[in-house]
Amino acid sequence: MSPVAAPSTGLQAPDGTAIVQVAADCSGAAAQVVSQTGGQLLSASARNSGGQVVCEITVLVPGNGSDRPKKVTVQVPQ
Repeated sequence: MSPVAAPSTGLQAPDGTAIVQVAADCSGAAAQVVSQTGGQLLSASARNSGGQVVCEITVLVPGNGSDRPKKVTVQVPQ
């Protein structure tokens, strides 16, 4: 699902530009990262990075043999 942007009524930044609220659904991105890494989903959240909405997905990837699992964070553009 693509992010949905809607101007907030009456909210403006100090320079006068309108503030826009963005809602993004990161469930598809999370499922893709979990599938690709074979890991376990720890968290998924949308955030603004350089004016672009990205989903930040964190997974716990099993280690090889006796190696400890690794925490991996991936940013997926929306």
